[in-house]
Amino acid sequence: MSVRRHTTARLATALTATVLSSALGVAAAPPAAAANPTPTSWEAKALGLASAQSTAQGEGVKVAVLDSGVMTNHVALNGKVTTGPDFLKDGLQPGDPRWGEHGTAMASDVLKVAPKASILSVRVIDDKEDHGPGDFKGGASPTSQGIDYAVDHGADVISMSLGGEMFGDSVDEDEVDALARAAQKGIPVIASAGNEGDMFNDASYPAGYPGVIAVAATQQNGSRAEFSTVRTYNSVAAPGVAIMSAKNTGGYAPVNGTSPAAALTSGVVALMLSHNDKLTPAQVRALLTKTANHPAEGRNALVGYGQIDAAAAVRASAKPPADGTRPVKYSGKEHLATPDGTPKTQHPPLETDLVTIGLGAAGVGLLMVIGAVLITRAGRRRAAAAGAPRG
Repeated sequence: MSVRRHTTARLATALTATVLSSALGVAAAPPAAAANPTPTSWEAKALGLASAQSTAQGEGVKVAVLDSGVMTNHVALNGKVTTGPDFLKDGLQPGDPRWGEHGTAMASDVLKVAPKASILSVRVIDDKEDHGPGDFKGGASPTSQGIDYAVDHGADVISMSLGGEMFGDSVDEDEVDALARAAQKGIPVIASAGNEGDMFNDASYPAGYPGVIAVAATQQNGSRAEFSTVRTYNSVAAPGVAIMSAKNTGGYAPVNGTSPAAALTSGVVALMLSHNDKLTPAQVRALLTKTANHPAEGRNALVGYGQIDAAAAVRASAKPPADGTRPVKYSGKEHLATPDGTPKTQHPPLETDLVTIGLGAAGVGLLMVIGAVLITRAGRRRAAAAGAPRG
């Protein structure tokens, strides 16, 4: 992993993946979804699942779920999951409380939408622990390795309900390269926008990378959920409040977050691809954004082009817009500019004593500010870990 990397290995609230213990009343699953026992609630009607699943159910589509692992013996997942490598390599195994809580929930949300799709589980995050800069010295990030594995093992969609902010202004080159390889293979990549809309509202990656379809979360009235990160990279939105999801210990519980929103969207993309397996990532994005329930004022940083409409997106997949994206060979000069004869300049020497004193004082002040921010963030994350029901 490069030094400039995620300060967390997933969304701050997805680190906990804690779910509400109280059961919610849920609507019966539509007949087309009978193959998948995961119960649905308001998201089924909001997305138009009954209509979408009458056209396609994800047949022949493999969705790579890059997450904390998936418990394959859950009734909602049994026989539908292939388990890939554990790139986190933290020694945890299935059965540990920190193994598969979040990933199991996300895989079930994908299959809730696309019940005949298959899941490729690749473990790249831990359910509970933060992973800061330097944790993965000597190798590429687990996320980048997971993307490459998914690309090399037949994934048709890559779903990442994970992310975190980054130090500095550098991007993780390993992840950018891996995403480029996914694009070259024609694989749509979906990621959760982030759960810090009511806190620091930090940008989250991989959602913020170019080419990734970033998904914000909506509540029952269709507006942005208060925790959903507000960013211009948001492409679309999907239900993200009280989404009934599988538990790694069996049964179901409601989950909040942009994580289930991204997983549901990945399921919609699986429906689209099973209806038309020729769709390119650019066409998938265009169809999702064109058929979404657009905000009255147009696209915005809250929900992008709005809450997706699964039924409309699947229908539109039969006749997608032309994809004008293609690699183009560079035909210009080898160098952007040639020397123009401008002489070099030399600055007079600085008064280094005063500069050193000034910078020293400024450095102390800056360290105090940074320390206060980090303490505040750590406190908030601990508070989230104690009981926030977000995914």
